[in-house]
Amino acid sequence: MPALIPTSFTARITWLGRNTNPADSSIAGALRSEPLESVAVTLEGFEGEVHSGFSRPSCSRVTSQHPKGTEIGNARQVTILSAEELAQIAQKMGVDAIDPALLGASMIVEGIPDFSHIPPSSRLQGPSGATLVVDMENRPCILPGREIETQMPGFGKRFKPAARNLRGVTGWVERAGSFAVGDTLVLHIPDQPVWKHLAEARR
Repeated sequence: MPALIPTSFTARITWLGRNTNPADSSIAGALRSEPLESVAVTLEGFEGEVHSGFSRPSCSRVTSQHPKGTEIGNARQVTILSAEELAQIAQKMGVDAIDPALLGASMIVEGIPDFSHIPPSSRLQGPSGATLVVDMENRPCILPGREIETQMPGFGKRFKPAARNLRGVTGWVERAGSFAVGDTLVLHIPDQPVWKHLAEARR
């Protein structure tokens, strides 16, 4: 029995982006992505993407495991959001829509319900064979709010609370290839039950 199961769930890519800006959050516009119609994908991530690479310096998300700045494996090569959840965030914020470029997004997909909570280690596989591995849910932070504020003054601070549980996932490339807007991705999930000790393990 395969350890990963292809599912009946598919997602269509509605937007692709690449951030080529310096990886310095203090610089205005550093988070923004440039829209793309297609992108070549290597095992290091999207070609030309500032977040690509086999390793990265650890950030505040993993300070329970590593001192900040420690070189660790890069499981955050890409950021993937759901079009449906992005619309929910916009509604909560009281705006018509949010430009994915302002969020530093790599990919927007539509068609998979509760996308931000698909199981870690799930795969999203495109027609070229290019495959992304889901690391985990991406928690909201204040940086996208700063970018939103430059375009929609007065609304930037609303992003973080509105995006809770809707911020999409981060991931890394398991198989090289390419992606294009309009491609259909097949969701593959791990063939294992939810760990029954999850609740008691939290502290």
